[in-house]
Amino acid sequence: MAKLENPVLMGTVGAAQGLRGEVRVKSYTIDPTAIGDYGHLHTEDGRSFEVLEVREAKNVVVVRFRGINDRNAAEALTGTDLYIERDNLPDEELDEDEFFYADLEGLEAVDTAGRSHGKVTGIFDFGAGDLLELKGPGKRPVLIPFSEAAVLEIDLEGGRLLIDAVAAGLEDDGNDGPGSRRRRPPQDDDGE
Repeated sequence: MAKLENPVLMGTVGAAQGLRGEVRVKSYTIDPTAIGDYGHLHTEDGRSFEVLEVREAKNVVVVRFRGINDRNAAEALTGTDLYIERDNLPDEELDEDEFFYADLEGLEAVDTAGRSHGKVTGIFDFGAGDLLELKGPGKRPVLIPFSEAAVLEIDLEGGRLLIDAVAAGLEDDGNDGPGSRRRRPPQDDDGE
C-alpha cells in the first residue's frame, strides 16, 4: 500500500488480549467500537489491517484483525498507530465545536495580546483530559490543557488558536493568594 496522503489517526494498539491474536486498542473515535466502520486500518509503514471483530473492554476496545491469529503476532503490533485516509470519513458536516485532531496540528497558538506561543505539534490524552503540545522556534515543547478556559477560539481557516495564556499555564497571573506558587519569606510577629 502506498503511503496515506491525508492520514487520520484512529487508534493505537496496546497489549495482546488472550491467545487468539486479539489486541487491545485505544480508539480515538467518539464511539470506540466504530473503529472498524471505516474500512481497512493502515500503519505509517504501509501495512493494512482488516477488522474482523470489535468489542468493548474497560477503557479500550478488543480487536481481532484478519491474519493475526496468535499471541505472538498480536504482541508484535504493540504500540502501532492505526490510520485511515481522510477521504474514508463520512461526508457529513461537523458541528461548530467539532473537528478532527489532525486539523489542529500545525495551528499557531496566539494569546489575547497577540503573542505567539508556538504551533500545535501533538495532541495527547494521558487520562485526565486532552493536552495540546506547543513548540516554538528555539523553545522546548510545552503542554497546555485543551479546555474551553485555555483555548478560547479555533480558527481552522486562519490557521490559529486563540488561547488564554494564564488559563493555559503559560503565564502567571501575579496573584499571591492561597495555592499560588510564590512564597513569601516568613515574618516575625512585629511585621519584620
